[in-house]
Amino acid sequence: MVPEDALGAHEIATADEMERLGGRIGAHLAAGDVLVLTGPLGAGKTTFVRGVADGLGVRGPVQSPTFVIARTHPSLTGGAPLVHADAYRLGDAAELEDLDIDLDGSVVVVEWGRGMIEQIADAWWDVEITRPVGAAHVAAEDLDLDAPRTVVVTRRDPSGLRTASN
Repeated sequence: MVPEDALGAHEIATADEMERLGGRIGAHLAAGDVLVLTGPLGAGKTTFVRGVADGLGVRGPVQSPTFVIARTHPSLTGGAPLVHADAYRLGDAAELEDLDIDLDGSVVVVEWGRGMIEQIADAWWDVEITRPVGAAHVAAEDLDLDAPRTVVVTRRDPSGLRTASN
């Protein structure tokens, strides 16, 4: 479960801070927890997941699963494995469900899963990452550079209501 103090908005200045936020959240996650990450290319979604993996104590390295769709990282500490999925190339929720992800026995993080996860999970943590875009802020070749981001963490419950504190 995401700790209460991690809910709400966070201003993130560097990739290291993004990874630390993911690690702080990951340290509290357990089997059955699902996170959905949303944000533009280069926002820091995979960097956040690297932190989650570190907090969970799973085997790495964590890389974007864009081309393999999903990667499973076994626990090194006897905890739940991390399933890191990328729904970007999937056409619909049925394709996500066809991956046969063990939602109850794993910690599941799905990048680009908004609009699909609703079909396979009753509740999840929504993590939205925004960063400056456009020529005035970040050129395409500079997406990996440290730049300010805003991360908003909310709980999506079975009734469909978003709740957040902070």
